Amino acid sequence: MVSVVQNVAIDCTDAYELARFWSEVTGCPLHPQDEPGDPEIDVMLPEGPLLHFNEVPEPKTIKNRIHLCLRPTSSREEEVERLLDLGATLVADRRKPDGAGWAVLADPEGNEFCVLCSESDRAAMTETGTVSP
Repeated sequence: MVSVVQNVAIDCTDAYELARFWSEVTGCPLHPQDEPGDPEIDVMLPEGPLLHFNEVPEPKTIKNRIHLCLRPTSSREEEVERLLDLGATLVADRRKPDGAGWAVLADPEGNEFCVLCSESDRAAMTETGTVSP
């Protein structure tokens, strides 16, 4: 017997607004029955678990123990800029001069996530002998 991951639950104060942010990040739609004001909203990822946003009364206070790591289809640098324009904030810059590393961002409610190198970034580093997440 095994268990299958159904969703990744993210606590928040405004489920609809945070789900809209993540819908823009992933390019995936909200569940068609979800509406503003609903206390639980799902982002429908094409494969794997859903992103499930659940309203809770308390705000985030400490670093996430589990977080999402994103591999962009564009370059990492382009994706970081796009996400900052959507309302993310830069938490920690782990990018290295040789192109390796990642950027730690936070969504509008402070939940941390990482932006890794894209496949094209990784291919360019392979040509130069650098390896990165």
